[in-house]
Amino acid sequence: MPQHVPSRLRAALPSASQHLSALPPHPRRIVFLAHRDLDNPSAGGSELLVDRLADGLTRLGHQVTLLCGGPAAFRDYRVVSAGGPYGHYLRARSAFTRQIGDCDLLVEVCNGMPYLAPLWHRGPTLTLVNHVHTDLWPLRFGGPLAPAARIGRRLEHWALTGAQQRSLLVAVSSSTAHALRAIGVERDRIRVVHNGVEEPGPRAERSPEPLFVAVGRLVEYKRIDLLLRLWERVRPVTGGRLMIVGDGPERSRLEQLAGPGVEFTGYVSEAEKHRLLCAAWLLLHPSAVEGWGLVVTEAAARETPAVAFDVPGLKDSVVDGETGVLARGESSFAAAWCALALSGRRRELMGKAARERAAQFRWDRTVRQFRAVATEAVRGWAP
Repeated sequence: MPQHVPSRLRAALPSASQHLSALPPHPRRIVFLAHRDLDNPSAGGSELLVDRLADGLTRLGHQVTLLCGGPAAFRDYRVVSAGGPYGHYLRARSAFTRQIGDCDLLVEVCNGMPYLAPLWHRGPTLTLVNHVHTDLWPLRFGGPLAPAARIGRRLEHWALTGAQQRSLLVAVSSSTAHALRAIGVERDRIRVVHNGVEEPGPRAERSPEPLFVAVGRLVEYKRIDLLLRLWERVRPVTGGRLMIVGDGPERSRLEQLAGPGVEFTGYVSEAEKHRLLCAAWLLLHPSAVEGWGLVVTEAAARETPAVAFDVPGLKDSVVDGETGVLARGESSFAAAWCALALSGRRRELMGKAARERAAQFRWDRTVRQFRAVATEAVRGWAP
């Protein structure tokens, strides 16, 4: 666990490395049950994490299958579609029985709506949790859909606490681990395995003019509308451009809200994302909650500090005052944005610190830690 986390938290939250000793052989056949494949137009950080885990485990000799909803792309590991983006939740069990049949470990990726795999899979299960959606359900289902939000919240909480009574859960950050504890998951069933990041390769040029970048799916909880409002306060001070990288259901509404100097790029390739993160003066992350905030680490690897809110996930991936700034409110977010934009020396120092910290998080380390937990999950299972 990173050294900036207080020692009392490190003691309270077991990491994968604490469970490496005396483990039996690793599970050979591993199935991930997840909402989407990485090639899905709506894919985000969760899909990237599952792809890196599946690919890394395959390279280590495991037989990996991803069972998901929507389109299934060809990969070095097997990808099976269980149906449409929502119908696959109901078909997951039959699709598993019909197209897979058996495995040594089933990994359920719980992103709000659960599959309840431990109730129907007669074998070891492991649950991967990016973040608990407690406060996100009302954002997604407001107004007349509020009853659906309450049902979704209760179902998610019950799935993580009641249906998983014999299973281990992998949290991607200390914040997610604490959220699981807050809803009643026992501490000794939680393992923390952080996201990784690719070695970024040669740097592209930093923009000579102020350039600020936000990257992610354009959905409600990412709060890009808030960022656009703050831009109207920041732009007269800093000048420059604000680039919104990504796509999603909110794009049309957000484009109508955007003022001068804002550009929406839509989906971009990894090469173009690399170029933009290198060119940016700052990464801006106004999200209400994250599991980890993978793009923060991606930007950090390119010496680009972040301005974010002091919320779960982002307070794990941003070291306040060292690799970026964590704001407590809208005014402090705008103030930090302006202050860093006007201080090249401070940005440079934060960027170097961000790069050094990002070097602690690599995908091969993430895969090894996840495999240790997978082995532990199989060892601890009893029919």
